[in-house]
Amino acid sequence: MQSKWSGSFQVAAVYVGTIVGAGFATGKEIFEFFTRYGFYGFIGILLAGYIFIFLGTKMMLLSLGAGAATYEDFNRYLFGTKLGAFVNVIFLFMLLGVTSVMISGAGAVFEEQLGFSKNTGVAATILLAFIVLLLGVKGLFAVNSFVVPIMITFSFMLCFLSIKGGGLADSFFKVPAEGLTWKSLLSPFAYTAFNLGLAQAVLVPVAKEIGNEQTIKRGGLLGGAFLAAILISGHFALISLPDASIFEIPTAELMKSGASNLYWIFILVIYGEIFSSVIGNIFGLQRQIGSTIGKVPDLFILLSIFLITYIISRIEYGRLLGLLYPAFGYICILFLILVWIKKEKKQT
Repeated sequence: MQSKWSGSFQVAAVYVGTIVGAGFATGKEIFEFFTRYGFYGFIGILLAGYIFIFLGTKMMLLSLGAGAATYEDFNRYLFGTKLGAFVNVIFLFMLLGVTSVMISGAGAVFEEQLGFSKNTGVAATILLAFIVLLLGVKGLFAVNSFVVPIMITFSFMLCFLSIKGGGLADSFFKVPAEGLTWKSLLSPFAYTAFNLGLAQAVLVPVAKEIGNEQTIKRGGLLGGAFLAAILISGHFALISLPDASIFEIPTAELMKSGASNLYWIFILVIYGEIFSSVIGNIFGLQRQIGSTIGKVPDLFILLSIFLITYIISRIEYGRLLGLLYPAFGYICILFLILVWIKKEKKQT
């Protein structure tokens, strides 16, 4: 690292790139957790932004103080040896489920936006991911460094176009007919817990590599602030879309009506973000399974993972995301609570 600030920006970039996945890029995730609750959803976004800044940073500092090199190490540190081993198994199944959502999302892009069948999109994504993973994962970081800034730019562009269209105030203060519910109250906690729980697979080793508290603190602050800004801009864009819940890829519909000349570029950006997430998740699954079951060829592990995720991805993308993401979020709330109450170990 050339300087602490350059290191901080690298931490922030990895943080944002890890959290911004398929549901985030398509707008479906933001809608499911926040926009569907109207003004209460906006308050939830502000709370989620604070949690990303505070607990995301603390998670990296805790792992640094504990000397954790992997998320398995970190879970054993948080939950204890026996319970930590059980939690790691849960996270293994969660990664399988999330990867299935990603692959299903790629199929939805082909089906809803490009006019191909979902099976074509799923098959193409699996084939491309398989080739990349056989060649290595060095390209993953290059893809993220290219796609994520463009994704952020398009997010702010959609927000600007929505505000420019007028009627934002009425939509912004609108609340659902059922009022404030326990789901809307838990939503920001479930959302951040889910994302931070899975992001530890990347953020824990990054913290160990950086090895400096101030750099991590600045990176966590910048990354959490960027995530909050992207959530807010996405929410402002989605509240301007009538019947946003009926679309699998609501952000694409917004781009189609607001900036049609950039529509196809945006579709490629969405697909690129989904694809990079698929590769990252499957790489993590392959490494964890390989270290657990011993001497099994990587090719066999990869083929098994792709087969399992393909079967799960046959479920409709929107339904899959709506069922799996909140459920996993509630499981991860315990993880979030433990990160919150755990005392940091000061480096000597």
